[in-house]
Amino acid sequence: MARPSPGPGGHAGPPPLEGSKRWVTALALAVVTFMQVLDATIANVSLPTISGYLGTSTNQGTWMITGFAAANGVGVPLTGWLMGRYGVVRTFIFAVAGFTAASFMCGIAWSLPALILFRVLQGMLSGPMIPGSQALLMGIFPQRQRPLALGIWSMTTLVAPVIGPILGGWISDNYYWGWIFLINVPLGLGAAALCWINLRDRETPTRKLPIDKVGLVLLVVWVAALQALLDKGKDLDWLDSTLIVVLAIVAVLAFAVWIIWELTDEHPVVDLSLFKGRNFAFGTLAFCLMYAVFMGNTLLMPLWLQNNVAYTATWAGLVAAPSGVVAIVATLFMARFLAHVDTRITASVAFIAFAVSSFMRSGLVQNGTFWDFALPSLVQGISIGLFFVALVTIVLDGIAPPRIPAATGLSNFARITGGSFAISFTTVLWDRREALHQSRLSDFSTAYNPAMTDALTRLHEHGVAGTKAYGMLANGLVQQAYLLSSNDIFWLSGWLALACIPLVWLARRSISGGGPVAAD
Repeated sequence: MARPSPGPGGHAGPPPLEGSKRWVTALALAVVTFMQVLDATIANVSLPTISGYLGTSTNQGTWMITGFAAANGVGVPLTGWLMGRYGVVRTFIFAVAGFTAASFMCGIAWSLPALILFRVLQGMLSGPMIPGSQALLMGIFPQRQRPLALGIWSMTTLVAPVIGPILGGWISDNYYWGWIFLINVPLGLGAAALCWINLRDRETPTRKLPIDKVGLVLLVVWVAALQALLDKGKDLDWLDSTLIVVLAIVAVLAFAVWIIWELTDEHPVVDLSLFKGRNFAFGTLAFCLMYAVFMGNTLLMPLWLQNNVAYTATWAGLVAAPSGVVAIVATLFMARFLAHVDTRITASVAFIAFAVSSFMRSGLVQNGTFWDFALPSLVQGISIGLFFVALVTIVLDGIAPPRIPAATGLSNFARITGGSFAISFTTVLWDRREALHQSRLSDFSTAYNPAMTDALTRLHEHGVAGTKAYGMLANGLVQQAYLLSSNDIFWLSGWLALACIPLVWLARRSISGGGPVAAD
């Protein structure tokens, strides 16, 4: 008889599942992870469509993306407390059911405020889904197969951001936009039912834990204040606005008090003592920064293609398709050889590949072909196929089994919060750089510039004259300014990816079979 192994909560749990039951459960857990990550990106390419349908601007529409990410960032740190209080399985099933219900409400939302509200609920309820799926997946596989389990989990977290834009674009172009959320309903109900049937007898012990109410309130305050600052700063002219100044002060003070409180409270809502571990600290920092760069690029590319290159949402999504194919292959390779390779090397290769893809994008031109836009995605696939597996292994290295839920919750909180802020920062930087480039281009767009004279002459030859001709030239100038702005951000992203490499080399050498390993 198989000997009970430590479960996600650190107790001597039941043995791994066997046969088809294991794989059916693994598939259900993967579907849950896929849904959660998918919803973080599926609305990106659909943003112009949804904003237009609800009668609002694209800038206002970004609140449905950042609202989800910020709420998810607040919900994730509660994972450790919820699982300790109510059990891993019950917490996970409740989160999936709540997420599914919130997805349904998003799909039938009648206004932008309603959609934002339901997206916030969706993000908050989904907090335990990724940490829970990871902990449960590790528990149903034997130790020798945990690299495979981690590979399955990582594949869903990597491929979903790639499939999200494609699926979201196709739905927006051909069907009612609400289906990008409604598709979660049958998947969520089916996955929740399978997980409950196969895992309900594997519940972890529970204990009555006090909730850190002060820490939770401070967490909500500083995250919400910082997110609102980033989202509204552009519209309110930043520090010239009293509201933005107040939000900045609140965010800084609440964050400082939150840090002090969490380090001194007996039962903190977020166990910051995990950062005493070298691998957890540097791994989480690299995880957060690199994911932020990734999410910024994931948002920017489809926005630029739709707004400035006249791509439909479907074609903007298809540009990312090569990334998904390569990511799957790289993840399978990583799952097989993870136990033999220093993950610091793997992470470094991932960062270099992402930098190369970003530098390739920094040279894009307005009239490029589809493959000019898609080729960098193919190179990026190498990066995202290696990135998650390597970083998760580094982060969990040396973490005792009882602390895994808290560790995965905290690392995912940092990652998701970083991605949320990156989305806001990218849109702000994109518009700022566009205004700068437009100003510089305007200095040369005069009647004394031979290029302008030639352009007007060609337009006249095609029957376009007067204000219409000048309007077309002005529009072309704006398009060029956005191109240059996009190139700047992609160039910066490449250097940020390279800057993350030293962080992983400050961690210990880590070779893991997918689960926590002892410190060496």
